Amino acid sequence: MLLQSFVFFCVFVVFSNCLHLFYFSRALELLIKYRPSASKFPIVVSQDCGDKKTADVIAGFANQGVDHMEQPDLSEPEAAPQFRGYAKIARHYGWMLKQVFDVKQYEAVIIVEDDLDVAPDFFEYFEAGKKLLQTDDTLWCVSAWNDNGKKGYVEDPKKLYRSDFFGGLGWMLTRKLWVEELSSKWPSNFWDDWMLTRKL
Repeated sequence: MLLQSFVFFCVFVVFSNCLHLFYFSRALELLIKYRPSASKFPIVVSQDCGDKKTADVIAGFANQGVDHMEQPDLSEPEAAPQFRGYAKIARHYGWMLKQVFDVKQYEAVIIVEDDLDVAPDFFEYFEAGKKLLQTDDTLWCVSAWNDNGKKGYVEDPKKLYRSDFFGGLGWMLTRKLWVEELSSKWPSNFWDDWMLTRKL
């Protein structure tokens, strides 16, 4: 893609569960609906399950500017049986982040889970968050997820909170963070718990 060196964002939809195609399709439709520019916000779906029905659904969005990547290693990871699912997810995230930062050379990525419905101001929010990440070295990432972010619970919809909690459902990180802090120590299991630790 020729735009890669000029595009700050890449929206990656991480698809690990091939059972929820309805929710995945809805999430992708909302991203496309609210995306202000396909060239500024390329959307890439990273698939991990190797399922043909899922690949066919993703291919149905190709004419709307959605790219598709498939994580190639579908082997069973070395982990206790009850933890293999977590190990597969950690492997998928690590592979996807290598692709976006090391191979495609994007400056930042917005990661969206496959069943997350985004708000109309999703892209505007992350554009503002990008500016904060560029100017404040004490910020680690930007997250759009709030467990209590529902009508009736939000006092001021324009207020932005700083938190020491990692909300990993709709979030953005930079290549700088990946290269300098995360890539060399990416875990083989429980990646999101690892992101919550103070050992990074």
